[in-house]
Amino acid sequence: MKICQNCKLSFPDNANFCPQCNAPLTYVNVQPQHMTSPTDHTAEFEAKDISENKVLAMIPYIMGWVGIIITLLAAGSSAYAAFHVRQALKIQVCVTLTTIVGAIIPFVGWIAAGVCAIIALVVNIICFFNVCSGKAKEPPIVSSLGFLK
Repeated sequence: MKICQNCKLSFPDNANFCPQCNAPLTYVNVQPQHMTSPTDHTAEFEAKDISENKVLAMIPYIMGWVGIIITLLAAGSSAYAAFHVRQALKIQVCVTLTTIVGAIIPFVGWIAAGVCAIIALVVNIICFFNVCSGKAKEPPIVSSLGFLK
C-alpha cells in the first residue's frame, strides 16, 4: 500500500502520485494483524496443562454441580481446569436461577425455565467440544456475565 505524506490518504501499489496534491507516494508495508476473540483464553494456558487436564475439564460440563466439585477436588493447581470450572459454574448458576423462577411463576415461568434448560444444554455441548479441541473459550451467552472472571 502507498500513502501520500501530504494528504495522509492510502492508494494501491500501482499508483505513483497522489491525485489530490500530485505529491509522490511512499510505500508502506502493512502487516496483517490477527484478530483474536476476547473470549478466547487458550493462549493463556500452557500446552502441557491443557493436555494433562483435558479430561478433568470436560467433567463439569457433563455432570453439572457434581462435576464441578469433582474437578475442583481432582484438578489440583491446573489453571486450565479451574478456568472450565468457572465457566461451568456460570452455566449452572443460570440454570439454577431459571429453575427457581420457573417454580415460582406458573406457566410462563415453566416455559422460560424449559427454554433456558435447552439453551444451557446446547452451551454445555459447545463447551464440551471446545475442551475436546483443547480450547479455553468462554461460553456463549454467559460470557458476558461479570461474576467469576
